[in-house]
Amino acid sequence: MKRCAWLTNNDIYIRYHDEEWGVPVYDDYLLFEMLNLEGAQAGLSWLTVLLKRENYRQLFANFNPVLIQEFPDQYLDEILLNPGIIRNRLKVYGVRKNAIAFNQVVKEWGSFSKYIWHFVDGKPIVNHYNSVKEIPVQESISEKMSKDLKKRGFTFVGPTICYAFMQAVGLVNDHTTDCFRYQSLKK
Repeated sequence: MKRCAWLTNNDIYIRYHDEEWGVPVYDDYLLFEMLNLEGAQAGLSWLTVLLKRENYRQLFANFNPVLIQEFPDQYLDEILLNPGIIRNRLKVYGVRKNAIAFNQVVKEWGSFSKYIWHFVDGKPIVNHYNSVKEIPVQESISEKMSKDLKKRGFTFVGPTICYAFMQAVGLVNDHTTDCFRYQSLKK
Protein backbone atom coordinates (compact mmCIF):
# COMPACT_ATOMS: atom_id res chain seq x y z
CA MET A 1 0.00 0.00 0.00
CA LYS A 2 1.50 3.33 -1.08
CA ARG A 3 1.50 6.21 1.43
CA CYS A 4 2.76 9.80 1.45
CA ALA A 5 6.57 9.86 1.36
CA TRP A 6 6.88 12.05 4.49
CA LEU A 7 5.63 9.23 6.68
CA THR A 8 8.00 7.30 8.95
CA ASN A 9 7.55 3.64 9.91
CA ASN A 10 6.27 4.44 13.42
CA ASP A 11 2.93 2.68 14.05
CA ILE A 12 1.35 5.72 15.74
CA TYR A 13 2.38 7.93 12.83
CA ILE A 14 1.10 5.44 10.26
CA ARG A 15 -2.24 5.12 12.06
CA TYR A 16 -2.52 8.92 12.24
CA HIS A 17 -1.80 9.22 8.50
CA ASP A 18 -4.18 6.43 7.54
CA GLU A 19 -7.09 7.33 9.81
CA GLU A 20 -6.93 11.04 10.64
CA TRP A 21 -4.67 13.25 8.54
CA GLY A 22 -6.70 15.04 5.91
CA VAL A 23 -10.08 13.71 7.06
CA PRO A 24 -12.55 16.62 7.30
CA VAL A 25 -13.24 17.50 10.94
CA TYR A 26 -16.36 19.41 11.96
CA ASP A 27 -16.34 18.77 15.72
CA ASP A 28 -15.52 21.99 17.59
CA TYR A 29 -13.52 20.33 20.36
CA LEU A 30 -11.45 18.22 17.98
CA LEU A 31 -10.73 21.31 15.88
CA PHE A 32 -9.66 23.11 19.06
CA GLU A 33 -7.47 20.16 20.05
CA MET A 34 -5.78 20.03 16.66
CA LEU A 35 -5.17 23.78 16.54
CA ASN A 36 -3.46 23.64 19.92
CA LEU A 37 -1.46 20.52 19.12
CA GLU A 38 -0.24 22.08 15.87
CA GLY A 39 0.84 25.11 17.93
CA ALA A 40 2.60 22.85 20.44
CA GLN A 41 4.47 21.25 17.55
CA ALA A 42 6.14 24.51 16.48
CA GLY A 43 9.86 23.78 16.25
CA LEU A 44 9.41 20.05 16.90
CA SER A 45 8.36 16.96 14.97
CA TRP A 46 4.70 16.01 14.69
CA LEU A 47 5.58 12.54 15.98
CA THR A 48 6.77 14.13 19.25
CA VAL A 49 3.32 15.68 19.66
CA LEU A 50 1.46 12.50 18.71
CA LEU A 51 3.37 10.57 21.36
CA LYS A 52 2.27 13.12 23.98
CA ARG A 53 -1.29 13.58 22.71
CA GLU A 54 -3.01 11.47 25.38
CA ASN A 55 -1.19 13.36 28.12
CA TYR A 56 -2.39 16.63 26.63
CA ARG A 57 -5.95 15.32 26.59
CA GLN A 58 -5.76 14.32 30.24
CA LEU A 59 -4.16 17.54 31.44
CA PHE A 60 -6.32 19.84 29.30
CA ALA A 61 -9.77 18.39 30.09
CA ASN A 62 -10.04 16.65 26.70
CA PHE A 63 -9.57 20.07 25.14
CA ASN A 64 -12.83 21.41 26.49
CA PRO A 65 -12.36 25.18 25.99
CA VAL A 66 -15.16 26.05 28.42
CA LEU A 67 -13.24 24.34 31.22
CA ILE A 68 -9.77 25.40 30.05
CA GLN A 69 -10.57 29.11 30.05
CA GLU A 70 -11.08 28.81 33.81
CA PHE A 71 -7.75 27.07 34.51
CA PRO A 72 -5.87 29.11 37.14
CA ASP A 73 -2.20 30.01 36.71
CA GLN A 74 -1.34 27.59 39.53
CA TYR A 75 -2.75 24.64 37.55
CA LEU A 76 -0.95 25.70 34.36
CA ASP A 77 2.29 25.94 36.37
CA GLU A 78 1.71 22.38 37.60
CA ILE A 79 1.16 21.21 34.02
CA LEU A 80 4.53 22.70 33.12
CA LEU A 81 6.20 20.20 35.47
CA ASN A 82 4.72 17.22 33.64
CA PRO A 83 7.22 15.53 31.27
CA GLY A 84 4.29 14.05 29.34
CA ILE A 85 3.80 17.29 27.41
CA ILE A 86 5.99 19.87 25.72
CA ARG A 87 6.95 22.02 28.69
CA ASN A 88 7.02 25.43 27.11
CA ARG A 89 5.38 28.13 29.23
CA LEU A 90 4.11 30.18 26.30
CA LYS A 91 2.58 27.14 24.64
CA VAL A 92 0.93 25.85 27.83
CA TYR A 93 -0.49 29.24 28.77
CA GLY A 94 -1.39 29.69 25.10
CA VAL A 95 -3.94 26.86 25.34
CA ARG A 96 -5.91 28.87 27.91
CA LYS A 97 -5.56 32.02 25.80
CA ASN A 98 -6.84 30.07 22.80
CA ALA A 99 -9.76 28.70 24.84
CA ILE A 100 -10.87 32.23 25.69
CA ALA A 101 -10.61 33.28 22.03
CA PHE A 102 -12.34 30.06 20.90
CA ASN A 103 -15.32 30.72 23.16
CA GLN A 104 -15.65 34.23 21.72
CA VAL A 105 -15.65 32.82 18.18
CA VAL A 106 -18.37 30.34 19.14
CA LYS A 107 -20.50 33.20 20.52
CA GLU A 108 -20.08 35.14 17.29
CA TRP A 109 -20.30 32.32 14.72
CA GLY A 110 -22.42 29.72 16.53
CA SER A 111 -19.62 27.14 16.23
CA PHE A 112 -15.89 27.08 15.75
CA SER A 113 -16.38 24.65 12.88
CA LYS A 114 -18.53 27.13 10.97
CA TYR A 115 -15.87 29.80 11.48
CA ILE A 116 -12.92 27.59 10.44
CA TRP A 117 -14.65 26.09 7.42
CA HIS A 118 -15.63 29.51 6.08
CA PHE A 119 -11.99 29.99 5.06
CA VAL A 120 -12.47 27.30 2.38
CA ASP A 121 -16.13 28.08 1.64
CA GLY A 122 -17.25 25.01 3.59
CA LYS A 123 -15.63 22.50 1.25
CA PRO A 124 -12.20 20.79 1.33
CA ILE A 125 -9.64 21.96 -1.20
CA VAL A 126 -8.28 18.97 -3.11
CA ASN A 127 -4.74 19.56 -4.30
CA HIS A 128 -2.99 17.39 -6.87
CA TYR A 129 0.61 17.05 -5.73
CA ASN A 130 2.67 14.19 -7.14
CA SER A 131 5.55 14.71 -4.70
CA VAL A 132 5.91 15.99 -1.14
CA LYS A 133 8.40 18.52 -2.55
CA GLU A 134 5.47 20.26 -4.30
CA ILE A 135 3.43 20.71 -1.11
CA PRO A 136 3.67 24.25 0.28
CA VAL A 137 4.22 24.98 3.96
CA GLN A 138 1.77 27.87 3.82
CA GLU A 139 -0.42 29.64 1.30
CA SER A 140 -2.80 32.56 0.99
CA ILE A 141 -5.70 30.97 2.90
CA SER A 142 -3.47 29.97 5.81
CA GLU A 143 -2.09 33.52 5.86
CA LYS A 144 -5.64 34.93 5.97
CA MET A 145 -6.63 32.43 8.68
CA SER A 146 -3.53 33.26 10.72
CA LYS A 147 -4.20 37.00 10.59
CA ASP A 148 -7.82 36.56 11.62
CA LEU A 149 -7.05 34.12 14.44
CA LYS A 150 -4.36 36.45 15.82
CA LYS A 151 -6.75 39.40 15.61
CA ARG A 152 -9.21 37.38 17.70
CA GLY A 153 -6.59 36.66 20.40
CA PHE A 154 -5.28 33.22 19.42
CA THR A 155 -1.60 32.41 19.80
CA PHE A 156 0.77 29.99 18.04
CA VAL A 157 -1.25 30.37 14.86
CA GLY A 158 1.26 31.58 12.27
CA PRO A 159 0.58 30.85 8.58
CA THR A 160 2.71 27.67 8.61
CA ILE A 161 0.96 26.32 11.71
CA CYS A 162 -2.40 27.22 10.17
CA TYR A 163 -1.54 25.37 6.97
CA ALA A 164 -0.48 22.27 8.92
CA PHE A 165 -3.78 22.56 10.82
CA MET A 166 -5.69 22.84 7.54
CA GLN A 167 -3.99 19.68 6.28
CA ALA A 168 -4.59 17.80 9.53
CA VAL A 169 -8.32 18.57 9.78
CA GLY A 170 -9.12 18.12 6.11
CA LEU A 171 -9.68 21.70 5.00
CA VAL A 172 -7.13 20.75 2.37
CA ASN A 173 -6.29 17.31 0.97
CA ASP A 174 -2.52 17.28 0.56
CA HIS A 175 -2.04 13.54 0.32
CA THR A 176 0.14 12.97 -2.73
CA THR A 177 -1.72 11.57 -5.72
CA ASP A 178 0.02 8.19 -5.38
CA CYS A 179 -1.06 7.78 -1.74
CA PHE A 180 -3.94 5.37 -1.15
CA ARG A 181 -5.70 8.01 1.02
CA TYR A 182 -5.75 10.60 -1.75
CA GLN A 183 -8.57 9.01 -3.76
CA SER A 184 -10.69 7.99 -0.74
CA LEU A 185 -10.58 11.54 0.67
CA LYS A 186 -11.10 13.11 -2.74
CA LYS A 187 -14.60 11.61 -2.76
